[in-house]
Amino acid sequence: MHELTKLFGSARALDRLSLTIPHQCIFGLLGPNGAGKSTVIKILTTLLDASSGSAKVCGFDVASQPIEVRRRIGYVPQMLSADGSLTAVENLALSASLYGLRGATRDSRIQDALEFADLQAVATHLVKTYSGGMIRRLEIAQATMHRPDVLFLDEPTIGLDPVARRTVWGRLLELKSANGMTIFLTTHDMEEADFLCDQLAILHQGLLAVVGAPEQLKKAIGPTATLADVFVAHSGVVLEHGGHFRDIRETRGTAQRLG
Repeated sequence: MHELTKLFGSARALDRLSLTIPHQCIFGLLGPNGAGKSTVIKILTTLLDASSGSAKVCGFDVASQPIEVRRRIGYVPQMLSADGSLTAVENLALSASLYGLRGATRDSRIQDALEFADLQAVATHLVKTYSGGMIRRLEIAQATMHRPDVLFLDEPTIGLDPVARRTVWGRLLELKSANGMTIFLTTHDMEEADFLCDQLAILHQGLLAVVGAPEQLKKAIGPTATLADVFVAHSGVVLEHGGHFRDIRETRGTAQRLG
């Protein structure tokens, strides 16, 4: 992306953001609420137009070639995307249809997705009976059924307990290593960013504050610095760390409203 800018009236959500995301890596975008993280993802996934500047995903311009971009990406939003009134199999079948998967290929991808998400035993249960971690694994499986080159995730483990978070992290690392997938995620969780990300950037009020590998960024602050120290140094903001289908829906909804 080059000089990417987004205005909402007189408010500048993004201010001339320029970033290059390495191929086949996990890249984290960090920043306090209102920093512009979700705006970046929405522009890169063709859900929002930039006010100025440009961005390419997999070599295709998000503004002039949105269909080509959409064919090559998966997207898991902050808000709940799985349908609680359907089973896992039905959710996956719906996604397969949207991706144009048919016949034996569709059936094989559904089985692969259930295995990836470790949901075979509850595949015919309604999703509203699932825990938050199970739902998130299902959503990631849905978003990767068509084998995208790039997977976008907006706060992938928000509202999950520590065990569920770790399980989701394992699935993301598996996607990167097994499929060579590039993963672009936003997060407020410093442990998550440190554990997963090969590279990360910190946004502050729409501006790029710093970009680099976690270890390099920590070393630049001091020999005992944590990623939280890096975040505070570059944003001036201290992060505070704070179920079931209803719990995860409400938590993600609150996070979305807060930006």
